[in-house]
Amino acid sequence: MGSLTSLIDIAQEALMADQEALNVTSNNVANQNTAGYTREVVNFQTLDSVTLSGGTFGAGVTASATSLRDRVLEQQVQQQTQTQAQTGALQSVLQQVENIFGLSSTSASASTTTLGTGINSFFSALSALASDPSDTATRQSVLSAATTLAGDFNSAANQLSNVSSNLNQQVAGDVDQVNSLTAAVASLNAQITSLSPNADAGTLEDQRQLAIAQLSQLVGLDQITNQQNGITLTTSNGAVLVSGSQSFVLSTTQVVGTTHILGGVNGQDVTSGLTGGDLGGVLQARDEQLPIYASALDGLAYGIGTLVNGQNEQGVDGSGNPGAPLFSLPTTQSGAASFIQVSTTDPNAVAAASPGEGSAGNANASALADLSGADIVGSQTATEFLASFLGQIGSDTAAATTNNSAQQATLTQLTTQRDSLSAVSLDEEASNMTQYQRAYQAAAQVFNIANSVYASALNLGEETTVT
Repeated sequence: MGSLTSLIDIAQEALMADQEALNVTSNNVANQNTAGYTREVVNFQTLDSVTLSGGTFGAGVTASATSLRDRVLEQQVQQQTQTQAQTGALQSVLQQVENIFGLSSTSASASTTTLGTGINSFFSALSALASDPSDTATRQSVLSAATTLAGDFNSAANQLSNVSSNLNQQVAGDVDQVNSLTAAVASLNAQITSLSPNADAGTLEDQRQLAIAQLSQLVGLDQITNQQNGITLTTSNGAVLVSGSQSFVLSTTQVVGTTHILGGVNGQDVTSGLTGGDLGGVLQARDEQLPIYASALDGLAYGIGTLVNGQNEQGVDGSGNPGAPLFSLPTTQSGAASFIQVSTTDPNAVAAASPGEGSAGNANASALADLSGADIVGSQTATEFLASFLGQIGSDTAAATTNNSAQQATLTQLTTQRDSLSAVSLDEEASNMTQYQRAYQAAAQVFNIANSVYASALNLGEETTVT
């Protein structure tokens, strides 16, 4: 009778194990499209055998489910996500800068851009004035061209400033999202430590990994696994974001109109050291790239304005008075592109004549026109400097685009590698379903046979309805 009882017990254990396997497979199929879900697999383990009367008998099987994850590979995906997000954010900002200056893959040269056209038109108007210095309409054309050029500088500088302001808002928005996600990670840490301190936490761990993946889109992270299955997260420059069940919020403050980030236990300014994620790319663009472009634009505006003012002051205007500055400029180069303006509305203020020529002379107008070939910024003419400046923007954008494409390709490769291990395959689950179904049917048949034999023994071989 003991052997029949053991047979029924073994069949029962098999039924329960196969039922668990079917449940796991069903759960995998149901969560195929669930973000962050990690495929579960069934681990079958033989129960301890039993020795009776010198014989050893198996006791059946038990089954348990575990998530199929590679923690090292998961961290590689997260780190690559941080790199790709940073390059993507930088590329996006640089493309906005290209649009400001009218750059595109079809632009033939700097002279075809708005600013290039404005510079050429201004010096062309001065050349026309040298040919007919007494014509009021020609003098007015010089002022109109100067006004247009100043407006082009103002527009470009203001658009760069607007991009920077938008990036400040983006920083604040990213910080809010980071704080929300770090709070979620800390909460999940607490649950995982309480419920599964020594083993994979299944769905809870999936949720935590998903939150960390979303964080990786926003900021560079360093991740450390602690005792009791907890995770500590810090920024790339060491500011603590999550430690166990506690999260440390990032905050923002304004420093000379620029949004800075405070973080860590003591709320230190961590702005300059943050890399990775959208924040890393935004800060790189705002604090490194945009100031270079703004400074170059200021240098060009200040160079043109200063040389033109100096040359105009050496001449005699249309009213016979000594020439005065045509452009209003700040005292230093900084902010010149934003503040440059034409300082007069009187066409006679253009000093076309040189001293001693009389107001109808053209020597100074010729000298003003010749400034188009003079060294205005360093050893470059205005058009040469503009071409170099716009070429640098184009080169930076192309490099960022190429880098982002390469980083995306690497991320895709790592994601594919991770998914081949952890993602749900419907074909594989269908195969498993068939396997577990047949195993269940076989175990049920064993149970039925054992039950029939048991009933026959109880009824002493007599046919009866008792089972």
